[in-house]
Amino acid sequence: MGTLARRAQRLNKMPDEDVGPPVVEIKGLWTQFGKTVVHQDLNLKIYRGEILSIVGGSGTGKTVLLRQMLGLEHPSQGSVTVFGEDISTADAGQLQRMRNHWGMLFQHGALYSALTVFDNIAQPMRELRTLPEDVIRDAVLLKMDMVGLAPEHAMKMPADLSGGMVKRAALARALALEPQLLFLDEPTAGLDPDLSDSFVDLIHALHDELGLTVVMVTHDLDTLFALSNRIAVLAEKHVIAVGPTRDVLKVDHPFIKQFFLGERGQRALEVLEQQPPPDDAGA
Repeated sequence: MGTLARRAQRLNKMPDEDVGPPVVEIKGLWTQFGKTVVHQDLNLKIYRGEILSIVGGSGTGKTVLLRQMLGLEHPSQGSVTVFGEDISTADAGQLQRMRNHWGMLFQHGALYSALTVFDNIAQPMRELRTLPEDVIRDAVLLKMDMVGLAPEHAMKMPADLSGGMVKRAALARALALEPQLLFLDEPTAGLDPDLSDSFVDLIHALHDELGLTVVMVTHDLDTLFALSNRIAVLAEKHVIAVGPTRDVLKVDHPFIKQFFLGERGQRALEVLEQQPPPDDAGA
């Protein structure tokens, strides 16, 4: 709770008012698999420098929406614009250029099991085919240091790493090309409370240090409350609420009451209520 308390004020703060155009803009999005409609006329904007978290019940299409932002899936209708370009109409060259400006941390790390930690982190740089190996070596060691991995872990295989180390190695790979935009899918899943708090602290520090825009899918309330500037709630095929935590909690909807106001939500909310309102917090 001490870690959560130290970060609670950020939950009610947006980035600076002069945020400019959205980094990600979703307009009129429909997602349909056969006769099943997952998203219907969904709209969402994500602004520079914020950490926006996406939550929703099972089947609401949280990960599908994330994959659409990554260009890994295309909506049935509507548009997903990232860095001002529509993902669904971008050709292979445009999509690759955009991907060089974002990083992705998958839920279970998704490290290549046949590659060492070093080679996993180096892989995005080597794909550019423009960097000499000595530059890649220095950059990999720098990224490892940024995420708290000592150099002696560079030659280890993923199978030899703890769960926390896998997450850190995967995060280093996501940051390999110095992205402006970072996607996180359940970043603390599988970690015990201490490791989870430590990893949240790391993400928080990197967000502030690197000026990242972060899009996160999580069901973990401690992680959600500790990191989010805004929360977008998916339900009934739409974004039913989006805003700072206090604003979202005021929305009268069964899922919001169930998800946020249960025992764990109440515990985290108690910390929020001890903080000054946004105007007094320097928002």
